[in-house]
Amino acid sequence: MTVKEGIMMNLTNVEQLGGIAVQVMAKSVKEVEADAVIVLFSKSEWHNRAQDIPGGQLCKDAVECGLFQVEERHTRVFPVREGNVRYLIAVGRKEDPLTTKDVRLMLAHAAKEAYKLGVARVAVAVPDDLVSLTVEKDVSAIAHALTEGFLLGAYQRVTYKLDAKPIHKFESLTLCGEQLGASAWQQGAEAGKAYALGTTVARDLTNLPGNLLVPSVLADYAQQLAAQYGFEAHVLDEQQIEAKGMGGLLGVGKGSANPPRMIVLKYQGKEQWNDVFGLVGKGITFDTGGISLKKAEGMEDMICDMGGAATVLGAMAAIGQLQPKENVLCVIPSAENMPSSSAMKPGDVLTTYSGRTIEVLNTDAEGRLVLADGMTYAKELGASKLIDVATLTGAAVVALADITTGIVTNDETFMQELIAASKRTGEYVWPLPSHPEYAELLKSDVADVRNSCGRGGGAITAGLFVGTFADGLPWIHLDIAGTAFLGKPRGVDPKGATGVMVRTITEMIISDL
Repeated sequence: MTVKEGIMMNLTNVEQLGGIAVQVMAKSVKEVEADAVIVLFSKSEWHNRAQDIPGGQLCKDAVECGLFQVEERHTRVFPVREGNVRYLIAVGRKEDPLTTKDVRLMLAHAAKEAYKLGVARVAVAVPDDLVSLTVEKDVSAIAHALTEGFLLGAYQRVTYKLDAKPIHKFESLTLCGEQLGASAWQQGAEAGKAYALGTTVARDLTNLPGNLLVPSVLADYAQQLAAQYGFEAHVLDEQQIEAKGMGGLLGVGKGSANPPRMIVLKYQGKEQWNDVFGLVGKGITFDTGGISLKKAEGMEDMICDMGGAATVLGAMAAIGQLQPKENVLCVIPSAENMPSSSAMKPGDVLTTYSGRTIEVLNTDAEGRLVLADGMTYAKELGASKLIDVATLTGAAVVALADITTGIVTNDETFMQELIAASKRTGEYVWPLPSHPEYAELLKSDVADVRNSCGRGGGAITAGLFVGTFADGLPWIHLDIAGTAFLGKPRGVDPKGATGVMVRTITEMIISDL
């Protein structure tokens, strides 16, 4: 298998999702042709409204005799022998008011059942009172959550087995209900698909094996994405990186036979190139730790060390779909961190693109070195506010496990905008302190800063190291070391790559309008 064949095979999830027709119909579910219909009812609703649903009587009987416990997010499949529907996928709903997060999770569970059934056309029976039953009471947000939840739950990780089955293809997802005539339903559904597509891009890229995804291949994919959505793009190769004096990226990449790349995408949604969101993603396509070699156990998961790059590319894919009136710059410093005779060593001093020098105390603290040059380059290219995303520290995993993304910032207002967006998307974030005393720990005897400050406060000092290169611009650091790659599925996320923060970053940018 060639590198190109490998990456295209893995990205079939993106192709599959992009081909799903998402539509809204102001019709009763009994009037819609579908292989399966998803119903979100509480126990009382099955008693009172089963007659409105194809196959509903069978489900009602199961509820009444105790064969189906209608508990929150529990699912049960029933065969249907009436109308145009083959299966009823019943999802339990609590009697209490719902949130969009509840709706998203219910649809993710339903999608997994639809996948097992092998159906192609899926309809969601949207009760007339669903919006009034939710806390947000927002038509667009509910349509968004229904669509996004299903598409995220339908994700299937590609395998490379000899007898591997092709990715199952859903043809259509239809939201149906007699009260769905408003354009906000369709707009919300389209936004939900865009967010899910961006997340899928990030998942597929992060799941790629390290032998198939190297910096040049990541750059090629970014340029394909740019061509697809009409972004401006350019890529600096190793000679150009060296000529510009990007010593952080060059220092990390010089230990590998696969040279580094600096990748740039530019989306201009306003007439003037100002007020620019700068997204900087760590693109370490594989991390051995370099000379400060990691232990062998678990090193295979370091395919996810470019999860930050995947997140910002996923956000760009969502932005390309939605075309907001915003300016967005995406910068990805990408390298492999490998041990070799040419690799950087503990004790080396690197000169970054900003002119600042870095004392390298630990070559396994390489992500912050490439981000230093990425931040400076983003500022040079016009970014007026910066968000960096990186699988940066094990310390973030110790503090927050694989459940919550850590935040470090220099701008409280900017951070609160992101936190508000995260609450709408259901992705957990938590701010870490950034007191001046932490920044003092970065000082070096022989350089401007050092890249390792010991174990204490490691997630904070690593974030503040990156923030040094924001040079006073409003800046947020997102440490996704724990949340980018899961050992087992949870909620809307599968085992493996999650595409975390794609939806929150996209939501923040879109809601800035």
